[in-house]
Amino acid sequence: MKILLSNASPSPIYEQITRQIRTQILAGDLSEGEALPSIRKLAQSLQISVITTKRAYDELEREGLLDTVGGKGTFVASPNAEFLREKRVRAVEEKLGEALLAARAAGIGAKEIRHMLTLLLEQDHD
Repeated sequence: MKILLSNASPSPIYEQITRQIRTQILAGDLSEGEALPSIRKLAQSLQISVITTKRAYDELEREGLLDTVGGKGTFVASPNAEFLREKRVRAVEEKLGEALLAARAAGIGAKEIRHMLTLLLEQDHD
């Protein structure tokens, strides 16, 4: 598991950790049942507070992405297919929203955006 933290990021450290672990789980880089480093070990390796790593793990557990087993550790949870699909759809919606904002800022209208998307979809099928 790779976590890179940026002090220059506007996001709090626990959010950076949460986002990166979530991304690795959803991308399949961390698989079901895989053990994560202990809260203390992760905090030590990242040179941050144990409270910060606990907050990140707790958030991911609330989302259903992690399971903590007392005395054994924290593991990637069994995927709920519907939940994972919803997470992926939400990520695509966010990216499309960002693309629309960029298009509007560039003065690109709805018709041209649709045309661009159609072309991209056609390229994807080739």
